[in-house]
Amino acid sequence: MQKIVARFIAAPKKLFLLDSIGAFITAFFLIAILNPLEAYFGMSPRILTSLSAIAIAFCIYSICCFLLLKENYIPFLRIISIANFFYACLTFSLVIQTFSSLTILGINYFILEILIVLVLVFIEYKTLSGLQKKHKKSFL
Repeated sequence: MQKIVARFIAAPKKLFLLDSIGAFITAFFLIAILNPLEAYFGMSPRILTSLSAIAIAFCIYSICCFLLLKENYIPFLRIISIANFFYACLTFSLVIQTFSSLTILGINYFILEILIVLVLVFIEYKTLSGLQKKHKKSFL
């Protein structure tokens, strides 16, 4: 994990690219797979559409950061990291609220998605910490 974080500290823009790809995949799965196969997952299409809209917004934000930022990545990375954390919390609360209607496949999908997002949040947090230390050293 340290090697992964070290690579993102050296090239933080790539973390925005990873985040945008992940958000795109999430939105794609929610709209193109889970929504039409709602009976196999158990989550309502209304909730799936809402979650996918959030994922699309995260995708757009992250790809814009990847394409447009030239420096000062820290505040923008902090924003997406916090947003991802709250997305995982929202998804978890929706799993709890709709637990009785979810299938085993649905529960497994959402737990896996939450875990992946939380791993990403951890990597973003560690990268932010490393960037802040690097930034402070450059001023000393």
